[in-house]
Amino acid sequence: MKALTASINTGRATRRREEAAALSEPLWLEWLALAGVLGFATWLLGARGVWALLLRSDPTGITLVIIVVFATATLWCGTRSRQLQRERRALAHADDAPGAGWAADYLAALAGPAPDHDTALDLLLERTHGPHGTAWWVNGIQLKLGLLGKVIGFSILALTIGNAPSFDASQSQELLRSLTTGLGVALLTTMVGLVGNILLGLQLTRLDRYADLLVADVQRLGLAARGAEPTP
Repeated sequence: MKALTASINTGRATRRREEAAALSEPLWLEWLALAGVLGFATWLLGARGVWALLLRSDPTGITLVIIVVFATATLWCGTRSRQLQRERRALAHADDAPGAGWAADYLAALAGPAPDHDTALDLLLERTHGPHGTAWWVNGIQLKLGLLGKVIGFSILALTIGNAPSFDASQSQELLRSLTTGLGVALLTTMVGLVGNILLGLQLTRLDRYADLLVADVQRLGLAARGAEPTP
């Protein structure tokens, strides 16, 4: 009777894994689609001369720094999405390749002598969510760089007005050019920082959600495996 119950539980766990594999979300393909859209937008803005205008209008170079940070973080999100999807696939095929992946390490810790479930779960969460904390910090850096550019831009604006000896008509054109430079730095860096923060935050939110589902599936599999063990 115990063997029959264990066989039924094992069959249910196998069906759950097969259903999880069928319903697994294509995170890597989603990121590739987003990367394609971003690549096309980059080409279109370059063809329209927007990138040259942005970089030429910001003598501080903060706009370029924000763009580099966003591009690097986006590439990291692509690598991370591929890794998470690979671990989700390894979970779905745990019977075919036992001992491979984060789920296998978690189940091995549960099956070991005197298992510490909390420690095993902490290790799993560190693998699935740990690197995302640094990525969210980098995402906040974009916004802070935009605010820094805003402060610098308005500082240039204030210094230009303060150092102006007079508002003669002969100096109005040069003064107006200096004021426009400071205002342009403030607005452009803030805009680029906000756009980068929104787009990168969208990617990181998707990664966090996918990692949450992965942890839930691994825990569900662990509960099913423990329920399938014959009681002494």
